[in-house]
Amino acid sequence: MAAMMLIAPSWWESATHILSLGAAYALALPVGWDREKDERSAGIRTFPLVAIASCGFVLVGIAILGRTSPAQARILEGLITGVGFIGGGAILKHRGKASGTATAASLWATGALGAAVGYGLYDIAVVLSLTTFLTLRGSRPLKRATHGSSASPEKA
Repeated sequence: MAAMMLIAPSWWESATHILSLGAAYALALPVGWDREKDERSAGIRTFPLVAIASCGFVLVGIAILGRTSPAQARILEGLITGVGFIGGGAILKHRGKASGTATAASLWATGALGAAVGYGLYDIAVVLSLTTFLTLRGSRPLKRATHGSSASPEKA
């Protein structure tokens, strides 16, 4: 019977879970849009999915293990490794140059964003979202300047 109560959350708890998943999705959407707009390997679908999956794993862990369980560290370790693996797939090496590193790093940040939402740390999630988006958008002129104005910016 205790397992049944664990599986059947209250209406309020279900609503907060849905709101958390929606917040993770919404906060990751600008980053995914930025990557999609520039035709990167991961974009408008991947980033929100990474965020809601990370948030979902945290929410499930809290529901099963409890918010203060030391086992929460293992959930975070798994997320860090898993999202890093996904990001690693975005990195390509061609003619001695690596590309996709910014996409990989932003995927990792998006995983952290989703985990932050899952733990109710919305301030951290908002800062991660804004910092990631603004870094990707704002650093383009700097990148062009360092590679020379005549060279097209490398897709990272």
